[in-house]
Amino acid sequence: MDSFNFYNPTQIFFGEDAIQNLAENIREYNKILLAYGGGSIKKNGIYDAVIKILNEENKSVFELSGITPNPKLDKVYEGIEICKNNNIDFILAVGGGSTIDCSKAIAMGAKTEEDVWGFYTEGKECKNALPLGTVLTLSATGTEMNAYSVITDPKTHERPTGSSVYSYPKFSILDPTYTYSLPKEQTVYGVVDILTHIFEQYFSTPDESNISDSLSEAIIKTVIENSEIALNDPTDYSARANLMWR
Repeated sequence: MDSFNFYNPTQIFFGEDAIQNLAENIREYNKILLAYGGGSIKKNGIYDAVIKILNEENKSVFELSGITPNPKLDKVYEGIEICKNNNIDFILAVGGGSTIDCSKAIAMGAKTEEDVWGFYTEGKECKNALPLGTVLTLSATGTEMNAYSVITDPKTHERPTGSSVYSYPKFSILDPTYTYSLPKEQTVYGVVDILTHIFEQYFSTPDESNISDSLSEAIIKTVIENSEIALNDPTDYSARANLMWR
């Protein structure tokens, strides 16, 4: 087994009604950037639940919507501008991996005068970032509990990865019921994403049998079994929970 360092400061709130933990964990902040995607969270009620809590806590809320799959660099710059112009002190990403990745990049870019793109393409070190929290709505990449993000330059089609110890979410809220309303296609896309990331680790070196491979095998088996259940019954809590905690 290779040597490694492991660090993960993200606090996870898992389970039905986990959103109730949001209020306490944003209490010290005043100006919140609420980042989300194409508007599905407004159809399924998640947006209303989040806004209700933010209003009850008397937070000033600024919104960045329209974050697309494979989040684009121009949307990152738009978010950075909002943060700097309004003295944002916390980012709340509500959505799937793309929303969270975009928010991580915004968080890093908002606390520097350098071009955030340098953290992704030039190996520059991020020395500070805005604090970030997430409310997950799609089981897929695992970005809700790590420091990594992938951003796309629409001009060159580059998709580099960036990371920093400052880009770990402070907390992530994982409520499996938030995935009930996903179209079957989105559930399938998420499952493929999960398996792809596991395969990347499973087929990497070292090749000798180790506990990481055994864990990967167990996750693959669990994901396949529970994805079949979730596709047949989208509101099966156990299946959705196992996919979310893959």
